Amino acid sequence: METTLPLPFVVSVNVPPGLGGEKEGLNREEVSCLGCVFFEVAPQTFDKILRFLGRHNTEFHPFFDVTRLESRDDIVTLLDAGARKVFVRPEQLPDFAEFGSRVAPIVTGSSASQLASASEHGLLVSGFDQTAPEAAQFVEDAKTKKITPFFIKPVPGTDLEKFIALAAECKALPILPSTGLSSTAQPGKLAVPKILATNWKSDRTDGLIPTVVVDEHDTALGLVYSSEESVGEALRTQTGVYQSRKRGLWYKGATSGDTQELVRFSLDCDNDALKFVVRQKGRFCHLDQSGCFGDLRGLAKLEQTLLSRKQSAPAGSYTARLFSDEKLLRAKIMEEAEELCDAKTPEEVSFEAADLIYFALTRAVSAGVTLADIEKSLDAKSYKVKRRTGDAKGKWAEKEGIKPAASAAPPAQAQETPKEAAPAKITMKVYDMASTSAEELDEALKRPSQKSSEAIMKIIAPIIDDVRKNGDKAVLAYTHKFEKATSLTSPVLRAPFAESLMQLPAETIKAIDVSFENIRKFHAAQKDEKPLQVETMPGVVCSRFSRPIEAVGLYVPGGTAVLPSTALMLGVPAMVAGCKKIVIASPPRADGTITPEIVYVAHKVGAESIVLAGGAQAVAAMAYGTESVSKVDKILGPGNQFVTAAKMFVSNDTNAGVGIDMPAGPSEVLVIADKDANPAFVASDLLSQAEHGVDSQVVLIAVDLTEAQLAAIEDEVHRQAMELPRVDIVRGSIAHSLTVRVKTVDDAMEISNKYAPEHLILQLKDAEKVVEKVMNAGSVFIGEWTPESVGDYSAGVNHSLPTYGFAKQYSGVNLASFVKHITSSNLTAEGLRNVGEAVMQLAKVEELEAHRRAVSIRLEHMNR
Repeated sequence: METTLPLPFVVSVNVPPGLGGEKEGLNREEVSCLGCVFFEVAPQTFDKILRFLGRHNTEFHPFFDVTRLESRDDIVTLLDAGARKVFVRPEQLPDFAEFGSRVAPIVTGSSASQLASASEHGLLVSGFDQTAPEAAQFVEDAKTKKITPFFIKPVPGTDLEKFIALAAECKALPILPSTGLSSTAQPGKLAVPKILATNWKSDRTDGLIPTVVVDEHDTALGLVYSSEESVGEALRTQTGVYQSRKRGLWYKGATSGDTQELVRFSLDCDNDALKFVVRQKGRFCHLDQSGCFGDLRGLAKLEQTLLSRKQSAPAGSYTARLFSDEKLLRAKIMEEAEELCDAKTPEEVSFEAADLIYFALTRAVSAGVTLADIEKSLDAKSYKVKRRTGDAKGKWAEKEGIKPAASAAPPAQAQETPKEAAPAKITMKVYDMASTSAEELDEALKRPSQKSSEAIMKIIAPIIDDVRKNGDKAVLAYTHKFEKATSLTSPVLRAPFAESLMQLPAETIKAIDVSFENIRKFHAAQKDEKPLQVETMPGVVCSRFSRPIEAVGLYVPGGTAVLPSTALMLGVPAMVAGCKKIVIASPPRADGTITPEIVYVAHKVGAESIVLAGGAQAVAAMAYGTESVSKVDKILGPGNQFVTAAKMFVSNDTNAGVGIDMPAGPSEVLVIADKDANPAFVASDLLSQAEHGVDSQVVLIAVDLTEAQLAAIEDEVHRQAMELPRVDIVRGSIAHSLTVRVKTVDDAMEISNKYAPEHLILQLKDAEKVVEKVMNAGSVFIGEWTPESVGDYSAGVNHSLPTYGFAKQYSGVNLASFVKHITSSNLTAEGLRNVGEAVMQLAKVEELEAHRRAVSIRLEHMNR
């Protein structure tokens, strides 16, 4: 399994959590783009490494120094989890002969005698000191040994530029510490682009290197050129940046909006061409085709078609039925699988296999799984070293007349072997507070990482600028492009809204009306009864009174989703507060219409208009105003990373003069449960957030539960998850979710307050008494009869809440989000006499003479 490495060096990083970060020089995203990393593994970091491999098996190309692991099983487990190569002590090699090129020896020192330890699968020399007297002889002997592959790792503090030159003499691949590297030129660090430019071979007078741009399926999109500067900028921004031969740096998509997210790059085997792997948004080519070599074909084309159909399949179409009717899709997959098995001729096999792939990929797209995800899973499985028996499951084996494989084990044990082939149990990693360090627990509780804000800003800034300059024209262009609503001629739907746009089933109208009234009551109760007024000293009266924000913009995610709950949570408090102008923005469907549920809510809250747009373009339209879109004073509402970044952008632009509610991140829940909690209830609360998306996180704090009680909850999580239509999304979410075992409620609250969850659920015997211990949370759900779902929809509390730990600084949306408080002072002559001396003295201290005189002139006037 020996393959050419993506780059002429390997990056050594600290064991997670030390992967990336400012102190490391290169951050996680930059290391990921370089494709190959090196770790030293110790027993105390083994579990962290396994979790890292579980999340990033195919994202990185991991090598491991495992000399500190004594257990062969642990080393095999690393290989099974996706380690590309492990380095063991030379005497350990015979124990791993079956794994071929994936295991090689490692030695330490600078002596030429170390080279004798090389095996047919290579050698790693660690702790090499190029200033040592014996280093020169090492280099001379290495030149003649022809060790392949040959790795060399320096001692700390090495001059990396000189070390790279020495490694080149030895024909070795240097392992470089990420602490000494950077994406661009920085004092004391070596820039990665400089290393690459030194190694690549260009036959052009300008030194540019041809660069093949491919998508995640390795489909070629086009041929461009790169320079040392453009590679650095691409690495820094995590986007496609190239070197135009005429115009300098070329930020792909900066003007067209067809942006690229950089996945990784590599040099070819001769170092005379680069390859950029990107996630392409829109098309690469300037012509009406996906890439410069033509449109997508095969599976990639099918995936693109299915994604388009999922967003805009005509009502009643077959594809729409497949996406909405899980049982139909399930039946078709089984039907086509059977027809493939029964096919006889090559033509029949080809035909039936294509049908099965179509329905299987429809299932994947329906669950939010991409073809790239499937390919990553296949790649990950190719590194497995622990093999299952591969026997067919009971009912399928019985149907084909297959008898259970013979076994020397007793019959009772033989009956259990099919369990090995069952779907992996959906379970959360368990930590015990008593045996886990605070640092390890903090690392485990980290939210799933989000794309760097800098990279997102590079994408959304041109869109915002376009809308600010070109108004309606730009908004419509982005809506046509992203939502495929090409029939739209105006970006705004104005009140009064036609009855035909609000045709809903009676039960839906009733549900919205009930929720509307409960939300109205709760937010109306938050009104200031009367202005606050305090006489701070005789004759000095200070007051505070509230006024509604005059114009608010409410962002309601939409498209294929139907989210009347978000429209209610934002629109009702805006109405109660008395905001004069309520503008709702939501992306339309492909036919240009908004879902009738959202129109109905807009009608009920008295919205002035609905902006038919989503993403950064909707945020920009409301922030700056256009010919048709009213400018607002504050923008509220949830959205994806691009919406959040756009809100942050406009709130920091003084030309926009607009505020926002809060930053946002993926949804999350923390459940605290004791022995009195119903396992089924606990599991349902965890899964209600896990199904939001693979980047959601759920946490269970188990208070003094026995092994049996905890197992009951784990069993319920798996059982209920397997019944959900979004089970694949749940699996992704659960992968970075966890259970923490604690002894007391106080221990649980310590963890919860530090984590600051969006949703906190107290499934405790005396839950109400625990509320006083809550310091940081978006919203609290008390007792076994209060699922988080009621807060999302109909109880009355608001579901627009701070996530990602921002509950430490922010409140959820409430009535105060739609008002501002104004203070006033009202002094009598006596009051000015009483407070005047203090004012004048402080003004004198601050040397603000006009401030002092504003008081003294008045006091002198009184004394005339």
